[in-house]
Amino acid sequence: MDVDCRSNDARILKYKGMAHMEKFRSPGPAAIAAAAMIIAILPSFAAAQERPAQFPADPKIEAALTEISAQRIQLDIEKLVNFQTRSTLSFQDSDSRGVGAARDWIKAEFERYSKECGGCLEVKTDGFLESPGERIPRPTPITNVYAVLNGSDPASRTRIVLVTGHYDSRNSNVLDVSGAAPGANDDASGTAVSLECARVLSKLKFPATIIFLAVAGEEQGLNGSRHFAGMAKSVGWNIEAALNNDIVGGDRSPQQNTNVVRVFSEGLPLAASQSQAKLIRNLGAENDSASRELARYVVEVGRVYHSSIQPLLMFRPDRFLRGGDQRSFNEQGFAAVRFTEYREDYNHQHQNVRTENGIEYGDLPKFVNFDYVADVARLNAATLACLAAGPAPPANVHLLTKELENTSTLTWEASPDNRAKTYEVLWRATSGAYWEHNESAGTALRITLPLSKDNVVFAVRAIDGGGHRSLPVTPTPEQ
Repeated sequence: MDVDCRSNDARILKYKGMAHMEKFRSPGPAAIAAAAMIIAILPSFAAAQERPAQFPADPKIEAALTEISAQRIQLDIEKLVNFQTRSTLSFQDSDSRGVGAARDWIKAEFERYSKECGGCLEVKTDGFLESPGERIPRPTPITNVYAVLNGSDPASRTRIVLVTGHYDSRNSNVLDVSGAAPGANDDASGTAVSLECARVLSKLKFPATIIFLAVAGEEQGLNGSRHFAGMAKSVGWNIEAALNNDIVGGDRSPQQNTNVVRVFSEGLPLAASQSQAKLIRNLGAENDSASRELARYVVEVGRVYHSSIQPLLMFRPDRFLRGGDQRSFNEQGFAAVRFTEYREDYNHQHQNVRTENGIEYGDLPKFVNFDYVADVARLNAATLACLAAGPAPPANVHLLTKELENTSTLTWEASPDNRAKTYEVLWRATSGAYWEHNESAGTALRITLPLSKDNVVFAVRAIDGGGHRSLPVTPTPEQ
C-alpha cells in the first residue's frame, strides 16, 4: 500500500494494480501479482476495521453527568403536576393553577439556573396567538420558554443543538380546561429532562450554543414547536440537532424495559423537495437522513459514556397514530429525533384520573420511574455536550462517481468553524444499522479506499483536538 500525499489537501490511498485490473484482457505475471497483493491486503484491511474506533470520553462531561439527580427530576415533575392542569386552553393568569402558572415556574427555574452560573443563560419566551382550529376553539395565547447557553467560540456559536419537552398536558377530553390533567409522564418527564440538562450543562462552556426548550400546545397539534421551529428557520438559525423528549418516564408496568429508550428518526426527510426526494430514492439513501445520523450519534454517545440506558434505534418518524414535536423541526429541515420509553401504558396517558374495574387510569407521578428519567437526561446531556464541544461537520462532502471502478474516492471541504484537526471516514454495509468501520484521513480533504461504493454507505466527520466528533455527513455523488 502506497500513501500518495500529492498536496496538503489530498490524501489518496492507492492499492497497486487495482485501478488497472480491468484493462488486462489476458492477465500476465504482473497483473496476477497485483491481484494477489490486493487479495492479501483487503482481508487485513477489513479485519482491522471491524468496528469504528470509540471516541474518548471528556472528563468534564463525565463529571457533569454525575450531577444529574433523580431527586431533582422528581421534584420538577411533582411541581408541574401540582398545577392540576396544564392544558394549553387553561388558565393563563393564575399563580397556582393552569398552563400560565407552569409557564412562569419554568421561566423562573431557568432564571435561577442562570443566576447560579453568573448569568450564563439568556432566558426568553416565544409567545404568539394561535388561531382557532380543530383543537383550538378560540384564539389562544401559547408561550414557549427557553434558555440559551451561548457558545464560547465566535466561529462556532452560530451552531445550535437543542433539547425540548412539552409542558402542556391533557386528559380524556383534549378540550377540557378545568379537569385534572396531571401529565406526569406526558410530558412533565420530558420537560424535566430539558430543565435538568440546563441546570447541569450551564455550569460548563461549549464552543457551540445549546438551547434548553419547553414548548406548549403539543397536545392541541404541535402548535408551540411548530411556531418555534418556524421562527428558527425564518431567522436563519443553524440548528444541527434537536432532541425531543416525550413520554420518557419509564412507566412502572411489569413489562417495562428500563434498560432501553427508543429513539425515533425520520428516513425520507419531510422537508425534502421533489427533486431531493427523487435523488434519495435513486441512491437508496432513505436510511441516511440527517435525523438518522443524529440517532446513530446518540448510540455512539451512549457507548462512550457508559449509559445505564441504551438507545434503541427506531427507523420510523414516530409511533403509529401518534406524533411529537420532533416533526415540527423535521418540517423545517432540521435534524431531530424523539426519545420515548420502551413500553407505554395507555391507561396512564390522555386519561381522566379514576379507577374502573380495578384498573387505575391517569398520568400520575406514582407511575413514573424517576431513576429512569434521570438516565434519559444523562443520555440527552451527553449528546448535547458532545455535539456542542465538537467541531462543525465537514462541508460539501462528495463521492466521486465519474468512472466505473472498484475503489471509492471521497472529497470534502474543511469544517466551517476551522476547529477540525483531523477527519474520519465511516462506512457500513447497505443493510447495516450502525457505522461498522472507520479510517482516519488525517488532515486531508480527500481519500480513496479499496471499497466498491456500490457495496457500502460512506460518511465523513470532523474531529477536534480533544477527540470530540461532529455529526457524520453522507456524501452526494459527483460526476
